[in-house]
Amino acid sequence: MTIASILGAIIVGAIVGAVGRLLLPGRQPIGWVLTIVVGIVAALIGTAIAQAMGVATTDGIDWIELVMQVVLAVVGVGIVAGLKRGSRV
Repeated sequence: MTIASILGAIIVGAIVGAVGRLLLPGRQPIGWVLTIVVGIVAALIGTAIAQAMGVATTDGIDWIELVMQVVLAVVGVGIVAGLKRGSRV
């Protein structure tokens, strides 16, 4: 991995995580750093799923892959927020 690919993953993860957090209704008790981490994980998993389905190599913007990443980010932010709420006693 090059520094450019790592920075690219962080930027895409931040955007995907932020969009996922914005699409999730209500307030999430997680910080932006954790949102970015969830976004990076969602972007990586979404890319892997898209590649497995054969839709990750299209010309232009890969809309199907992007939708998968955002949906996974919404689910991930929801899970992490739920775990964070549940840990407060």
